[in-house]
Amino acid sequence: MDVRKIIGVLLIVLSLGLGYFGINKVSENSTEIKVLDLKVDISNSSEKELGYIYVGLAVVLLGGGIFLLKKKN
Repeated sequence: MDVRKIIGVLLIVLSLGLGYFGINKVSENSTEIKVLDLKVDISNSSEKELGYIYVGLAVVLLGGGIFLLKKKN
């Protein structure tokens, strides 16, 4: 097996894990409480932004992994 293909597969697997972690981080840090027709947004915006950064990095790693798998010698 070619080294590029191994690195490509590793990048794809890493991107899936990082994307899953990022999505969980975003969903855990955004909550709303409804009290007497009032919605109170209780969220940690810095952790939410970090989750979006993880998702963005996962997309970049996925693209790099697909590029390495499809590249011809």
